[in-house]
Amino acid sequence: MIAKILDLIYPRLCFACNEQNVPKSQSLCLSCEYKITPTGYHLMLQNPVAEHFFGRVKIARATTAFSFVKGGLLQELVHSLKYENKPEIGQELGRIYGAMLREDAYWTNIDYIVPVPLHPKKKHLRGYNQAAMWGIGLSEALAVPLNEELLIRTDYTESQTKKTRTERFQNVQDVFAVPNPALLKDKKLLIVDDVLTTGATLEACALKLLEAADGVELSVACIALAS
Repeated sequence: MIAKILDLIYPRLCFACNEQNVPKSQSLCLSCEYKITPTGYHLMLQNPVAEHFFGRVKIARATTAFSFVKGGLLQELVHSLKYENKPEIGQELGRIYGAMLREDAYWTNIDYIVPVPLHPKKKHLRGYNQAAMWGIGLSEALAVPLNEELLIRTDYTESQTKKTRTERFQNVQDVFAVPNPALLKDKKLLIVDDVLTTGATLEACALKLLEAADGVELSVACIALAS
């Protein structure tokens, strides 16, 4: 009874449409969730995401969760996740996609989920790492631990927005570090980030993890692939 009264006073609003029909423990209503189109890339060894890494770095599997449409609902949600202090969006999208990833046993046999790290200064300004929020949702759905200590960012870099792929890679190739390489030996790691644009940042992360220890196997999962 108390819960019902609280729902009337403080209704659970969907982050996307602000309607009062969000199930408990969720951030999106069913109508908005339906508008986000899954890619199905997690079931394909070859797909547009994997192509970003061909000939550059060894990635076992690569996927993005949802189709990106400029000006569409997903773009609004990612913007809110990154810039409007709504980390719950990342967690919810992670839970939704994590349930889809369970369709393929590969994704449930990961040892650690590793979010692309933010520099501590930027994390302090934003209040959280949006990639980690996405990773938390995936972790809950897949029952795979998320570990933010396996890969850290040591340098604060300028924005990547207006850079070419080569410039982006040069900007980040030496800004990541592995504090404890022994923890990575023979581990299957899932690197996660919000939006894949050129793949330069993920490539830099992957190279650092692969060179840190023997037997490391990497996969990648992002919310969307930028068009």
